[in-house]
Amino acid sequence: MKDAVSVVVITYNDAVHLPAAIESVLAQGDVVHEVVVVDDASTDDTPQVLGRWPRDRVRVVRRTVNSGGCGAPRNDGTAFARAPWVLYLDSDDVLPPGAVHKLLAAAEDADADFAVGACVRHELPENRDVPWQRELFTNRGVYSLATRPEMLWDTLSVNKLYRRSFLTSNKIQFPDGNEHYEDFVFTADVYAAATRFAVIPDHVYTWNVRRRSAAPSISLRRDQLKNWQDRLKAHQHVLETMRSTGETRLVDTAERKFLEHDLALYLRDLHAKDAEYQQEWWDATRAHLDTFGYRGAETAKAPMRWASSLISLRRQPTALPRLAELAAEPARLTPPYAGTPNRPLWDDEEPSVPLTGLSTQSPDQLPIHIEAAVTMSGPRLALVLRIADLYGLLSRSRVIGADVILRDRHDRAERRRPVQLETVAREGFLHGKVTLEGSALRGLEVFATWDIWARISFADGTYREVRVRAGGGSGLGRHLVPDLRRAMLLVQPYRTASHSLGVRVADGPRGAAAVATARIKRRKAPGKKV
Repeated sequence: MKDAVSVVVITYNDAVHLPAAIESVLAQGDVVHEVVVVDDASTDDTPQVLGRWPRDRVRVVRRTVNSGGCGAPRNDGTAFARAPWVLYLDSDDVLPPGAVHKLLAAAEDADADFAVGACVRHELPENRDVPWQRELFTNRGVYSLATRPEMLWDTLSVNKLYRRSFLTSNKIQFPDGNEHYEDFVFTADVYAAATRFAVIPDHVYTWNVRRRSAAPSISLRRDQLKNWQDRLKAHQHVLETMRSTGETRLVDTAERKFLEHDLALYLRDLHAKDAEYQQEWWDATRAHLDTFGYRGAETAKAPMRWASSLISLRRQPTALPRLAELAAEPARLTPPYAGTPNRPLWDDEEPSVPLTGLSTQSPDQLPIHIEAAVTMSGPRLALVLRIADLYGLLSRSRVIGADVILRDRHDRAERRRPVQLETVAREGFLHGKVTLEGSALRGLEVFATWDIWARISFADGTYREVRVRAGGGSGLGRHLVPDLRRAMLLVQPYRTASHSLGVRVADGPRGAAAVATARIKRRKAPGKKV
Protein backbone atom coordinates (compact mmCIF):
# COMPACT_ATOMS: atom_id res chain seq x y z
CA MET A 1 0.00 0.00 0.00
CA LYS A 2 2.91 2.37 0.49
CA ASP A 3 3.08 5.35 -1.91
CA ALA A 4 -0.04 4.16 -3.75
CA VAL A 5 -2.08 7.37 -3.93
CA SER A 6 -1.75 10.84 -5.41
CA VAL A 7 -4.12 13.36 -3.82
CA VAL A 8 -5.00 16.25 -6.15
CA VAL A 9 -5.90 19.44 -4.25
CA ILE A 10 -7.36 22.28 -6.31
CA THR A 11 -7.30 25.84 -5.01
CA TYR A 12 -8.07 29.40 -6.02
CA ASN A 13 -7.55 32.37 -3.69
CA ASP A 14 -7.98 30.17 -0.63
CA ALA A 15 -4.75 30.70 1.27
CA VAL A 16 -6.69 30.70 4.55
CA HIS A 17 -8.08 27.17 4.27
CA LEU A 18 -5.47 25.49 2.06
CA PRO A 19 -3.03 24.55 4.87
CA ALA A 20 -5.69 22.53 6.72
CA ALA A 21 -6.51 20.63 3.51
CA ILE A 22 -2.85 19.78 2.82
CA GLU A 23 -2.13 18.77 6.42
CA SER A 24 -5.18 16.48 6.41
CA VAL A 25 -3.63 14.68 3.42
CA LEU A 26 -0.14 14.42 4.90
CA ALA A 27 -1.69 13.01 8.07
CA GLN A 28 -2.94 10.01 6.05
CA GLY A 29 0.52 8.45 6.31
CA ASP A 30 2.76 6.73 3.80
CA VAL A 31 -0.16 5.43 1.74
CA VAL A 32 -0.03 8.89 0.10
CA HIS A 33 2.82 9.16 -2.42
CA GLU A 34 2.33 12.86 -3.08
CA VAL A 35 0.07 15.86 -2.75
CA VAL A 36 -0.48 17.58 -6.09
CA VAL A 37 -1.75 21.13 -5.56
CA VAL A 38 -3.16 22.84 -8.64
CA ASP A 39 -3.23 26.60 -8.12
CA ASP A 40 -5.81 28.02 -10.53
CA ALA A 41 -4.04 31.38 -10.97
CA SER A 42 -4.56 32.65 -7.42
CA THR A 43 -3.96 36.34 -6.74
CA ASP A 44 -3.79 36.07 -2.93
CA ASP A 45 -1.03 34.60 -0.71
CA THR A 46 -1.49 31.05 -2.01
CA PRO A 47 1.99 30.86 -3.70
CA GLN A 48 3.67 31.94 -0.46
CA VAL A 49 1.62 29.49 1.60
CA LEU A 50 2.63 26.63 -0.70
CA GLY A 51 6.28 27.32 0.10
CA ARG A 52 5.83 25.80 3.57
CA TRP A 53 6.15 22.18 2.43
CA PRO A 54 9.02 20.31 0.74
CA ARG A 55 8.52 19.75 -2.98
CA ASP A 56 9.04 16.00 -2.73
CA ARG A 57 5.77 15.75 -0.76
CA VAL A 58 3.76 18.71 -2.06
CA ARG A 59 4.14 19.24 -5.79
CA VAL A 60 2.63 22.41 -7.25
CA VAL A 61 1.07 23.05 -10.65
CA ARG A 62 0.40 26.74 -11.28
CA ARG A 63 -2.04 27.79 -13.95
CA THR A 64 -1.37 31.22 -15.47
CA VAL A 65 -5.02 31.86 -16.37
CA ASN A 66 -7.97 31.08 -14.11
CA SER A 67 -10.16 28.34 -15.56
CA GLY A 68 -13.43 29.63 -14.12
CA GLY A 69 -14.34 26.23 -12.73
CA CYS A 70 -13.09 23.09 -11.03
CA GLY A 71 -12.80 20.75 -14.01
CA ALA A 72 -9.62 21.96 -15.73
CA PRO A 73 -7.54 22.10 -12.51
CA ARG A 74 -8.54 18.54 -11.61
CA ASN A 75 -7.64 17.35 -15.11
CA ASP A 76 -4.24 19.05 -14.77
CA GLY A 77 -3.69 17.33 -11.45
CA THR A 78 -4.61 13.92 -12.85
CA ALA A 79 -2.13 14.35 -15.72
CA PHE A 80 0.60 15.45 -13.29
CA ALA A 81 0.01 12.65 -10.75
CA ARG A 82 2.46 9.72 -10.59
CA ALA A 83 0.81 7.18 -8.27
CA PRO A 84 -1.49 4.39 -9.54
CA TRP A 85 -4.48 5.73 -7.57
CA VAL A 86 -5.85 9.29 -7.47
CA LEU A 87 -8.20 11.14 -5.12
CA TYR A 88 -9.50 14.73 -5.36
CA LEU A 89 -9.76 17.29 -2.56
CA ASP A 90 -10.99 20.90 -2.61
CA SER A 91 -8.84 23.36 -0.69
CA ASP A 92 -11.60 24.37 1.73
CA ASP A 93 -12.36 20.76 2.71
CA VAL A 94 -10.43 18.09 4.63
CA LEU A 95 -9.89 14.33 4.70
CA PRO A 96 -10.74 12.61 8.00
CA PRO A 97 -8.00 10.41 9.55
CA GLY A 98 -7.51 7.07 7.80
CA ALA A 99 -9.77 7.92 4.85
CA VAL A 100 -7.26 7.11 2.09
CA HIS A 101 -6.19 3.82 3.67
CA LYS A 102 -9.82 2.66 4.02
CA LEU A 103 -10.67 3.51 0.42
CA LEU A 104 -7.52 1.87 -0.95
CA ALA A 105 -8.04 -1.30 1.07
CA ALA A 106 -11.60 -1.60 -0.23
CA ALA A 107 -10.60 -0.95 -3.85
CA GLU A 108 -7.70 -3.41 -3.83
CA ASP A 109 -9.62 -6.15 -1.99
CA ALA A 110 -12.38 -5.94 -4.60
CA ASP A 111 -10.05 -5.40 -7.57
CA ALA A 112 -12.35 -2.44 -8.29
CA ASP A 113 -12.06 0.47 -10.70
CA PHE A 114 -12.79 2.83 -7.83
CA ALA A 115 -13.96 2.89 -4.21
CA VAL A 116 -16.49 5.28 -2.74
CA GLY A 117 -17.26 6.18 0.87
CA ALA A 118 -19.44 8.44 2.95
CA CYS A 119 -19.17 12.23 2.82
CA VAL A 120 -20.24 14.48 5.69
CA ARG A 121 -21.35 18.07 5.11
CA HIS A 122 -19.88 20.10 7.97
CA GLU A 123 -22.04 23.23 8.12
CA LEU A 124 -20.33 26.36 9.42
CA PRO A 125 -20.49 28.37 11.60
CA GLU A 126 -23.05 26.06 13.27
CA ASN A 127 -20.58 23.12 13.40
CA ARG A 128 -23.38 20.80 12.39
CA ASP A 129 -22.62 17.54 10.57
CA VAL A 130 -25.09 16.32 7.95
CA PRO A 131 -24.35 13.01 6.18
CA TRP A 132 -24.48 13.20 2.38
CA GLN A 133 -26.91 10.64 0.88
CA ARG A 134 -26.70 8.59 4.08
CA GLU A 135 -28.84 5.72 2.78
CA LEU A 136 -26.29 4.87 0.05
CA PHE A 137 -23.51 4.17 2.56
CA THR A 138 -24.99 1.90 5.20
CA ASN A 139 -23.20 -1.32 4.15
CA ARG A 140 -20.06 -2.55 2.44
CA GLY A 141 -20.34 -4.13 -0.97
CA VAL A 142 -19.00 -4.51 -4.48
CA TYR A 143 -21.31 -3.52 -7.33
CA SER A 144 -21.75 -2.37 -10.88
CA LEU A 145 -24.17 0.42 -11.76
CA ALA A 146 -26.54 -2.14 -13.27
CA THR A 147 -26.80 -3.91 -9.90
CA ARG A 148 -27.02 -0.70 -7.85
CA PRO A 149 -28.51 2.10 -10.01
CA GLU A 150 -29.39 4.19 -6.95
CA MET A 151 -25.71 5.19 -6.75
CA LEU A 152 -26.59 7.80 -9.41
CA TRP A 153 -27.81 9.88 -6.47
CA ASP A 154 -24.16 10.18 -5.44
CA THR A 155 -22.94 12.99 -7.70
CA LEU A 156 -19.74 13.87 -5.83
CA SER A 157 -16.31 13.23 -7.32
CA VAL A 158 -14.36 13.86 -4.11
CA ASN A 159 -15.55 10.92 -1.97
CA LYS A 160 -13.94 8.39 -4.33
CA LEU A 161 -10.51 6.85 -4.93
CA TYR A 162 -9.91 6.06 -8.63
CA ARG A 163 -7.55 3.70 -10.37
CA ARG A 164 -5.73 6.18 -12.60
CA SER A 165 -5.42 3.68 -15.47
CA PHE A 166 -9.21 3.26 -15.38
CA LEU A 167 -9.70 7.00 -15.93
CA THR A 168 -7.11 7.28 -18.70
CA SER A 169 -8.08 4.12 -20.60
CA ASN A 170 -11.73 5.23 -20.66
CA LYS A 171 -10.75 8.85 -21.45
CA ILE A 172 -12.78 10.09 -18.51
CA GLN A 173 -12.13 13.74 -17.70
CA PHE A 174 -13.89 16.63 -16.04
CA PRO A 175 -15.45 19.17 -18.43
CA ASP A 176 -13.34 22.32 -18.78
CA GLY A 177 -14.53 25.92 -18.59
CA ASN A 178 -16.87 27.84 -16.34
CA GLU A 179 -19.91 25.60 -16.73
CA HIS A 180 -20.40 24.18 -13.30
CA TYR A 181 -21.69 20.88 -11.91
CA GLU A 182 -18.72 19.18 -13.55
CA ASP A 183 -19.03 16.52 -10.82
CA PHE A 184 -22.37 15.42 -12.31
CA VAL A 185 -20.75 14.80 -15.68
CA PHE A 186 -17.60 13.14 -14.37
CA THR A 187 -19.38 10.90 -11.86
CA ALA A 188 -21.96 9.69 -14.40
CA ASP A 189 -19.15 8.74 -16.79
CA VAL A 190 -17.26 6.98 -13.99
CA TYR A 191 -20.25 4.94 -12.80
CA ALA A 192 -21.25 4.00 -16.35
CA ALA A 193 -17.74 2.83 -17.33
CA ALA A 194 -16.86 0.91 -14.17
CA THR A 195 -16.95 -2.86 -14.26
CA ARG A 196 -17.00 -3.00 -10.49
CA PHE A 197 -16.74 -0.48 -7.65
CA ALA A 198 -16.49 -0.86 -3.89
CA VAL A 199 -18.79 0.96 -1.46
CA ILE A 200 -17.82 1.46 2.20
CA PRO A 201 -19.84 3.11 4.99
CA ASP A 202 -16.78 4.86 6.46
CA HIS A 203 -16.51 8.65 6.61
CA VAL A 204 -13.89 9.50 3.96
CA TYR A 205 -14.51 13.17 3.12
CA THR A 206 -15.52 16.29 5.06
CA TRP A 207 -17.26 18.89 2.91
CA ASN A 208 -17.11 22.24 4.69
CA VAL A 209 -20.22 24.26 3.85
CA ARG A 210 -19.66 27.94 4.61
CA ARG A 211 -23.05 29.54 4.00
CA ARG A 212 -21.92 33.01 5.11
CA SER A 213 -18.79 33.04 2.98
CA ALA A 214 -18.13 36.09 0.80
CA ALA A 215 -17.63 33.64 -2.08
CA PRO A 216 -20.16 30.82 -1.51
CA SER A 217 -19.67 27.47 -3.19
CA ILE A 218 -21.35 26.81 -6.53
CA SER A 219 -24.03 24.60 -4.98
CA LEU A 220 -25.15 27.52 -2.77
CA ARG A 221 -25.52 30.07 -5.58
CA ARG A 222 -29.10 29.21 -6.41
CA ASP A 223 -30.02 32.88 -6.72
CA GLN A 224 -28.24 32.92 -10.10
CA LEU A 225 -30.19 31.61 -13.10
CA LYS A 226 -26.95 30.36 -14.70
CA ASN A 227 -26.56 28.01 -11.75
CA TRP A 228 -29.80 26.24 -12.76
CA GLN A 229 -28.94 26.32 -16.45
CA ASP A 230 -25.56 24.71 -15.75
CA ARG A 231 -27.25 22.07 -13.64
CA LEU A 232 -29.72 21.27 -16.43
CA LYS A 233 -26.91 20.95 -18.96
CA ALA A 234 -24.96 18.64 -16.66
CA HIS A 235 -28.04 16.50 -16.05
CA GLN A 236 -28.68 16.29 -19.77
CA HIS A 237 -25.22 14.75 -20.08
CA VAL A 238 -26.11 12.28 -17.32
CA LEU A 239 -29.26 11.25 -19.21
CA GLU A 240 -27.35 10.83 -22.47
CA THR A 241 -24.70 8.72 -20.73
CA MET A 242 -27.31 6.47 -19.16
CA ARG A 243 -29.14 6.09 -22.48
CA SER A 244 -25.89 5.02 -24.12
CA THR A 245 -25.68 2.05 -21.72
CA GLY A 246 -28.89 0.58 -23.15
CA GLU A 247 -30.15 0.07 -19.57
CA THR A 248 -33.62 1.61 -19.34
CA ARG A 249 -33.58 1.31 -15.57
CA LEU A 250 -30.56 3.61 -15.36
CA VAL A 251 -32.34 6.28 -17.41
CA ASP A 252 -35.40 5.98 -15.18
CA THR A 253 -33.23 6.37 -12.08
CA ALA A 254 -31.50 9.46 -13.48
CA GLU A 255 -34.87 11.05 -14.30
CA ARG A 256 -36.29 10.20 -10.88
CA LYS A 257 -33.21 11.59 -9.12
CA PHE A 258 -33.64 14.88 -10.99
CA LEU A 259 -37.30 15.22 -9.98
CA GLU A 260 -36.91 14.22 -6.34
CA HIS A 261 -33.64 16.05 -5.65
CA ASP A 262 -32.62 18.75 -8.15
CA LEU A 263 -36.09 20.00 -9.10
CA ALA A 264 -37.32 19.89 -5.51
CA LEU A 265 -34.27 21.82 -4.27
CA TYR A 266 -34.88 24.76 -6.60
CA LEU A 267 -38.69 24.77 -6.43
CA ARG A 268 -38.52 25.52 -2.71
CA ASP A 269 -37.18 29.01 -3.42
CA LEU A 270 -38.74 29.81 -6.80
CA HIS A 271 -41.75 31.68 -5.39
CA ALA A 272 -39.37 34.23 -3.81
CA LYS A 273 -37.65 35.17 -7.11
CA ASP A 274 -38.63 38.02 -9.42
CA ALA A 275 -41.00 37.43 -12.33
CA GLU A 276 -38.28 37.47 -15.01
CA TYR A 277 -36.23 34.83 -13.19
CA GLN A 278 -39.32 32.68 -12.62
CA GLN A 279 -40.30 32.71 -16.30
CA GLU A 280 -36.81 31.91 -17.59
CA TRP A 281 -36.42 29.14 -15.00
CA TRP A 282 -39.85 27.75 -15.93
CA ASP A 283 -39.08 27.75 -19.67
CA ALA A 284 -35.72 26.02 -19.21
CA THR A 285 -37.21 23.42 -16.86
CA ARG A 286 -40.12 22.62 -19.20
CA ALA A 287 -37.67 22.14 -22.09
CA HIS A 288 -35.60 19.74 -19.98
CA LEU A 289 -38.62 17.77 -18.79
CA ASP A 290 -39.74 17.39 -22.40
CA THR A 291 -36.68 15.17 -22.99
CA PHE A 292 -37.77 12.68 -20.33
CA GLY A 293 -39.40 9.35 -20.98
CA TYR A 294 -42.48 8.48 -18.96
CA ARG A 295 -41.08 5.82 -16.62
CA GLY A 296 -38.77 8.01 -14.56
CA ALA A 297 -41.57 10.44 -13.77
CA GLU A 298 -43.98 7.59 -13.07
CA THR A 299 -41.70 6.07 -10.44
CA ALA A 300 -40.91 9.38 -8.67
CA LYS A 301 -42.50 10.18 -5.35
CA ALA A 302 -46.04 11.48 -5.79
CA PRO A 303 -45.47 15.14 -4.74
CA MET A 304 -42.73 15.74 -7.31
CA ARG A 305 -44.66 13.75 -9.90
CA TRP A 306 -47.54 16.18 -9.49
CA ALA A 307 -45.25 19.22 -9.46
CA SER A 308 -43.37 18.22 -12.63
CA SER A 309 -46.64 17.47 -14.40
CA LEU A 310 -47.94 20.95 -13.62
CA ILE A 311 -44.71 22.55 -14.88
CA SER A 312 -44.90 20.55 -18.12
CA LEU A 313 -48.56 21.41 -18.65
CA ARG A 314 -48.51 25.17 -18.13
CA ARG A 315 -46.48 27.72 -20.04
CA GLN A 316 -46.26 30.28 -17.26
CA PRO A 317 -45.16 29.96 -13.62
CA THR A 318 -48.16 28.99 -11.56
CA ALA A 319 -49.11 27.94 -8.01
CA LEU A 320 -45.53 28.56 -6.89
CA PRO A 321 -46.20 28.64 -3.11
CA ARG A 322 -48.02 25.31 -3.32
CA LEU A 323 -45.23 23.82 -5.48
CA ALA A 324 -42.71 24.96 -2.87
CA GLU A 325 -44.68 23.07 -0.22
CA LEU A 326 -44.76 19.92 -2.35
CA ALA A 327 -40.99 20.20 -2.80
CA ALA A 328 -40.38 20.45 0.96
CA GLU A 329 -39.02 17.51 2.93
CA PRO A 330 -41.36 16.13 4.05
CA ALA A 331 -43.85 17.28 1.41
CA ARG A 332 -46.98 19.23 2.33
CA LEU A 333 -50.09 19.93 0.30
CA THR A 334 -51.57 23.13 1.67
CA PRO A 335 -55.30 23.78 1.89
CA PRO A 336 -57.81 24.70 0.59
CA TYR A 337 -58.61 21.35 -0.99
CA ALA A 338 -61.04 22.44 -3.66
CA GLY A 339 -62.32 20.01 -6.26
CA THR A 340 -61.38 16.32 -5.96
CA PRO A 341 -58.06 14.43 -6.05
CA ASN A 342 -58.78 13.58 -9.68
CA ARG A 343 -59.54 17.20 -10.53
CA PRO A 344 -58.05 19.49 -7.88
CA LEU A 345 -58.14 23.24 -8.19
CA TRP A 346 -54.49 24.28 -7.84
CA ASP A 347 -55.37 27.91 -8.41
CA ASP A 348 -57.67 29.93 -10.64
CA GLU A 349 -56.00 28.65 -13.82
CA GLU A 350 -56.75 25.70 -16.06
CA PRO A 351 -55.88 23.03 -17.05
CA SER A 352 -55.48 21.14 -13.80
CA VAL A 353 -53.23 18.20 -12.93
CA PRO A 354 -54.79 15.23 -11.12
CA LEU A 355 -53.24 14.12 -7.83
CA THR A 356 -52.69 10.65 -9.24
CA GLY A 357 -52.29 8.03 -6.55
CA LEU A 358 -53.22 10.30 -3.65
CA SER A 359 -56.36 8.37 -2.70
CA THR A 360 -54.41 5.09 -2.50
CA GLN A 361 -51.34 6.57 -0.79
CA SER A 362 -50.24 4.88 2.42
CA PRO A 363 -51.13 7.09 5.43
CA ASP A 364 -47.46 7.44 6.39
CA GLN A 365 -46.73 9.00 2.96
CA LEU A 366 -49.53 11.57 2.85
CA PRO A 367 -48.43 15.22 2.28
CA ILE A 368 -50.02 16.44 5.51
CA HIS A 369 -50.24 20.14 6.41
CA ILE A 370 -50.15 21.13 10.09
CA GLU A 371 -50.09 24.63 11.51
CA ALA A 372 -49.93 25.86 15.09
CA ALA A 373 -50.99 29.09 16.73
CA VAL A 374 -48.65 30.08 19.58
CA THR A 375 -49.54 31.71 22.87
CA MET A 376 -47.38 32.39 25.93
CA SER A 377 -48.84 32.38 29.44
CA GLY A 378 -46.36 32.80 32.28
CA PRO A 379 -43.82 29.95 32.10
CA ARG A 380 -45.87 27.99 29.57
CA LEU A 381 -45.93 27.95 25.78
CA ALA A 382 -49.16 26.63 24.27
CA LEU A 383 -49.48 25.32 20.72
CA VAL A 384 -52.95 25.07 19.21
CA LEU A 385 -52.69 22.71 16.23
CA ARG A 386 -54.83 22.48 13.11
CA ILE A 387 -54.23 19.39 10.99
CA ALA A 388 -55.74 19.70 7.53
CA ASP A 389 -57.92 16.69 6.67
CA LEU A 390 -56.49 16.16 3.18
CA TYR A 391 -59.57 15.45 1.01
CA GLY A 392 -60.92 13.49 4.00
CA LEU A 393 -58.04 10.99 3.81
CA LEU A 394 -56.91 11.49 7.41
CA SER A 395 -60.41 10.73 8.68
CA ARG A 396 -60.55 7.70 6.42
CA SER A 397 -57.13 6.50 7.67
CA ARG A 398 -58.29 6.88 11.29
CA VAL A 399 -55.89 9.15 13.17
CA ILE A 400 -55.53 7.78 16.71
CA GLY A 401 -53.07 10.23 18.24
CA ALA A 402 -50.41 12.89 17.81
CA ASP A 403 -47.22 14.08 19.48
CA VAL A 404 -45.31 17.34 19.19
CA ILE A 405 -41.56 16.76 18.79
CA LEU A 406 -38.91 19.39 19.57
CA ARG A 407 -35.67 18.74 17.67
CA ASP A 408 -32.56 20.71 18.56
CA ARG A 409 -31.09 22.02 15.34
CA HIS A 410 -27.50 21.68 16.54
CA ASP A 411 -27.04 18.63 18.75
CA ARG A 412 -30.03 16.60 17.49
CA ALA A 413 -31.53 16.28 20.97
CA GLU A 414 -35.24 15.44 20.86
CA ARG A 415 -38.15 15.95 23.22
CA ARG A 416 -41.68 14.72 22.74
CA ARG A 417 -44.99 15.78 24.24
CA PRO A 418 -48.43 14.21 23.58
CA VAL A 419 -51.13 16.33 21.97
CA GLN A 420 -54.67 16.54 23.33
CA LEU A 421 -56.26 15.65 19.99
CA GLU A 422 -59.78 15.65 18.64
CA THR A 423 -59.75 12.79 16.13
CA VAL A 424 -63.00 13.86 14.44
CA ALA A 425 -62.57 16.58 11.82
CA ARG A 426 -64.38 19.90 12.17
CA GLU A 427 -64.58 22.24 9.17
CA GLY A 428 -61.91 20.28 7.34
CA PHE A 429 -59.38 20.13 10.22
CA LEU A 430 -58.44 17.94 13.16
CA HIS A 431 -57.73 20.08 16.23
CA GLY A 432 -55.30 19.61 19.10
CA LYS A 433 -53.40 21.38 21.84
CA VAL A 434 -50.16 20.87 23.73
CA THR A 435 -48.65 22.94 26.54
CA LEU A 436 -44.88 23.12 27.01
CA GLU A 437 -43.32 24.18 30.31
CA GLY A 438 -40.45 26.62 29.95
CA SER A 439 -38.08 24.08 31.50
CA ALA A 440 -38.84 21.66 28.65
CA LEU A 441 -37.34 24.16 26.20
CA ARG A 442 -33.96 24.39 27.89
CA GLY A 443 -31.19 22.96 25.71
CA LEU A 444 -27.91 21.28 26.56
CA GLU A 445 -26.03 24.52 25.82
CA VAL A 446 -26.68 28.18 26.69
CA PHE A 447 -28.47 28.58 23.37
CA ALA A 448 -30.91 26.13 21.81
CA THR A 449 -32.87 26.30 18.58
CA TRP A 450 -35.77 23.88 18.39
CA ASP A 451 -37.52 22.89 15.17
CA ILE A 452 -41.13 21.94 15.85
CA TRP A 453 -42.39 18.69 14.32
CA ALA A 454 -45.56 16.66 14.81
CA ARG A 455 -46.01 12.90 14.60
CA ILE A 456 -49.47 11.72 13.50
CA SER A 457 -50.26 8.10 14.40
CA PHE A 458 -52.73 5.97 12.42
CA ALA A 459 -54.85 2.96 13.31
CA ASP A 460 -52.84 0.68 11.02
CA GLY A 461 -49.73 1.20 13.17
CA THR A 462 -47.99 3.66 10.81
CA TYR A 463 -47.16 7.29 11.51
CA ARG A 464 -46.18 10.42 9.62
CA GLU A 465 -43.80 13.13 10.86
CA VAL A 466 -44.31 16.67 9.54
CA ARG A 467 -42.74 20.08 10.21
CA VAL A 468 -45.30 22.31 11.90
CA ARG A 469 -46.10 25.58 10.15
CA ALA A 470 -46.35 28.82 12.12
CA GLY A 471 -49.94 29.98 12.37
CA GLY A 472 -51.37 32.97 14.18
CA GLY A 473 -51.43 33.77 17.87
CA SER A 474 -49.73 36.24 20.18
CA GLY A 475 -46.72 34.13 21.07
CA LEU A 476 -44.28 34.98 18.28
CA GLY A 477 -41.45 37.17 19.54
CA ARG A 478 -39.26 37.25 22.67
CA HIS A 479 -40.60 36.33 26.11
CA LEU A 480 -38.92 36.21 29.52
CA VAL A 481 -39.97 32.98 31.21
CA PRO A 482 -39.36 32.28 34.94
CA ASP A 483 -37.26 29.19 35.56
CA LEU A 484 -36.40 27.56 38.90
CA ARG A 485 -32.88 26.52 37.88
CA ARG A 486 -31.61 29.65 36.13
CA ALA A 487 -34.03 32.34 37.32
CA MET A 488 -35.27 32.95 33.76
CA LEU A 489 -35.20 31.84 30.14
CA LEU A 490 -35.44 34.03 27.08
CA VAL A 491 -37.86 32.20 24.76
CA GLN A 492 -38.54 33.28 21.19
CA PRO A 493 -41.06 31.36 19.06
CA TYR A 494 -40.50 32.45 15.46
CA ARG A 495 -41.46 31.81 11.85
CA THR A 496 -38.68 30.51 9.57
CA ALA A 497 -38.13 31.67 5.98
CA SER A 498 -40.21 28.68 4.85
CA HIS A 499 -42.95 29.59 7.40
CA SER A 500 -42.19 26.63 9.66
CA LEU A 501 -42.35 27.07 13.42
CA GLY A 502 -39.20 27.23 15.52
CA VAL A 503 -38.28 28.25 19.07
CA ARG A 504 -35.02 29.86 20.16
CA VAL A 505 -34.07 29.67 23.83
CA ALA A 506 -31.34 31.54 25.74
CA ASP A 507 -30.69 29.84 29.07
CA GLY A 508 -30.39 32.11 32.11
CA PRO A 509 -29.06 35.67 32.51
CA ARG A 510 -25.81 34.78 30.72
CA GLY A 511 -27.71 33.60 27.65
CA ALA A 512 -29.99 36.66 27.68
CA ALA A 513 -26.97 38.99 27.98
CA ALA A 514 -25.29 37.24 25.03
CA VAL A 515 -28.43 37.69 22.91
CA ALA A 516 -28.54 41.41 23.76
CA THR A 517 -24.83 41.83 22.95
CA ALA A 518 -25.22 40.06 19.60
CA ARG A 519 -28.20 42.27 18.76
CA ILE A 520 -26.20 45.44 19.49
CA LYS A 521 -23.32 44.21 17.31
CA ARG A 522 -25.69 43.54 14.42
CA ARG A 523 -27.12 47.06 14.70
CA LYS A 524 -23.66 48.60 14.67
CA ALA A 525 -22.41 46.51 11.76
CA PRO A 526 -21.55 48.43 8.55
CA GLY A 527 -24.60 49.14 6.45
CA LYS A 528 -26.98 48.66 9.37
CA LYS A 529 -29.23 51.40 10.66
CA VAL A 530 -28.76 52.05 14.37
